[in-house]
Amino acid sequence: MIKKYWRLILLAVVSLSLLAVVMVPAIDWMTSNVKSAEVVHNSRMQPVILIPGSSASQERFNTLITMLNKQTTGHSLLKITVQTDGTLKYSGQIARNDNEPYIVVAFENNKDGYANIKKQAKWFSIAFKQLAKTYQFNRFRGIGHSNGGLIYTLFLEKYFDPKDVTLSRLMTIGTPYNLEESNIENRTQMLSDMISARKALPTNLTVYSIAGTENLDGDGTVPISSVEAGKYIFQNQVKHYTQITVSGDDASHSDLPQNQQIVSLISQYIVSTPNQRGVQPNGNTRQPNGAGVGRTPGD
Repeated sequence: MIKKYWRLILLAVVSLSLLAVVMVPAIDWMTSNVKSAEVVHNSRMQPVILIPGSSASQERFNTLITMLNKQTTGHSLLKITVQTDGTLKYSGQIARNDNEPYIVVAFENNKDGYANIKKQAKWFSIAFKQLAKTYQFNRFRGIGHSNGGLIYTLFLEKYFDPKDVTLSRLMTIGTPYNLEESNIENRTQMLSDMISARKALPTNLTVYSIAGTENLDGDGTVPISSVEAGKYIFQNQVKHYTQITVSGDDASHSDLPQNQQIVSLISQYIVSTPNQRGVQPNGNTRQPNGAGVGRTPGD
């Protein structure tokens, strides 16, 4: 009788062992697939990331985004200021079901000059890596006003890895690729450096370079020839490069982000979701500072 019980106990132990051998890989497989499904879900997000120019804060695009949301409703807004020590200060929030939010990245040190622009490109790369990690998006579109377009260009040439994330479209507005130089024969060091590093640009990128003409020479701040110098960086290197000139009302440099023609161009070429139902910017949100139901950067 005792031997019989021992046989039953031994059989039960063997059965449990076999069950564990089967269950552990199954649990691992389920966990892996759940994580993959989460990544796929989050990758539906395709934010529009905006960088303002020198002396501009994270509030620079408020009017533009208000105008855009009258044409393409349902886009929430997150604002970030990168401090000089690389830390990030957040304002606003991304609605949980918003797959195309606006994200503005500005800088505590927002001064002009090539040396500062290079620092700002590095600071932007810090913010970008944190955003991609937090929200797990694999596609985005970009807008840079004035020096914001220079920051984007330097970022793409030095810090961006297209194997991880795809930048499909970039629009630069009044960007001085040759700084304040009006004679293209006099190339600044910055323009020369960008031309030398152009091979690092994503080859599948579409670029729209917008120039304003308050007068025949430019937008009152940036010479039109400086904006046109962008062709030496992007043309025959990216997939498509298009230069567009706007004139008339609100064509001065500081007014360009609110120019109705430019707002329409952004709505047409950059914003891909004309109307997202159910987005509640003041309701369920993704908040990077850990408040509410959001996700904290670095999690």
